[in-house]
Amino acid sequence: MSEEYVGVDVGGTKIAVARLRDGELSGHGIEPTDSETAEAMVDEICAAVEGVSGAETVAVGVGVPSVIEFETGRARSSVNVPLRDVPLRDVLGERLGLPVFVDNDATLAALAEAHDGDELVVDDLVMFTIGTGVGGGLVLGGRPYRGATGAAGELGHMLVAVNLEGGAPEPGDFPQEGSLESLAAGRALDRLATAAVAEHPDCYLGRRHAGGDAEITGVDVVTGAKQGDEVAIELLRVIGERLGIGIANAINAFDPEVVAIGGGVSSAGELLLEPAREAALRYVLPGVGERTEIRLSNHGPGAGVLGAALLARQEFKRGEAGG
Repeated sequence: MSEEYVGVDVGGTKIAVARLRDGELSGHGIEPTDSETAEAMVDEICAAVEGVSGAETVAVGVGVPSVIEFETGRARSSVNVPLRDVPLRDVLGERLGLPVFVDNDATLAALAEAHDGDELVVDDLVMFTIGTGVGGGLVLGGRPYRGATGAAGELGHMLVAVNLEGGAPEPGDFPQEGSLESLAAGRALDRLATAAVAEHPDCYLGRRHAGGDAEITGVDVVTGAKQGDEVAIELLRVIGERLGIGIANAINAFDPEVVAIGGGVSSAGELLLEPAREAALRYVLPGVGERTEIRLSNHGPGAGVLGAALLARQEFKRGEAGG
């Protein structure tokens, strides 16, 4: 019997789930989530897993946008989901009756991007996931890099636009003002879209709003930009160049082979990537990043769920070998 692994990618507004068997993903599903409590979110994760798992499922991998203590699977803190000090691995394992492994969602997306099927093809990779928030994942020397506490890779919280003229300002709530997440995440694009409706009522976004769409979001921006709307294209340029500053910081710090851009906003494709790449290259120190490829995720928005399934397989096999 062929072993099967379930991957779950938990986002701020949705849960994606799929099965991995013999290197191939199947059983894809995406469910919206509006959980306001940890208990409700656990219920939603369990329902997603139970909807695709079967008799051949041997382990589950879960990616969450949280600071994860990897050895225990505890979600230490989160910004966009209600998971704080939650022993997620133990709780889900007990509910599902299967081995469960939990990691940061962007770390798992990076793991997927470093692989071609079952083969590791990139040793040094930095991943940015642009969705509700901005996540980051690192694969260094062919292995996920999690740092001393499991919290490495929180690239969305690097500060890229802080006024330091009078010294360090008083910190606020996360995401901090001036952080990459505050400026380049899907929610930032939502805010730009709302402002554009008021400033440009005749643009694609303004017409959508006038036509009865009460809430205009980043999804509408991407749709309008792909249809050639100049205002929507400009909004993606702004978000892309903001992202490019973060990419430049990552290249200066790690000199990776690949910087991969994933997450829901990456569906804008070159309309996001081109301004991000151009801005990044303007700010990279000469001599650094000369071999770095800045590209879209090979797996698109599905990188997280694939990485979660790969995590389940790797950790389950490691446990078998150690046991």
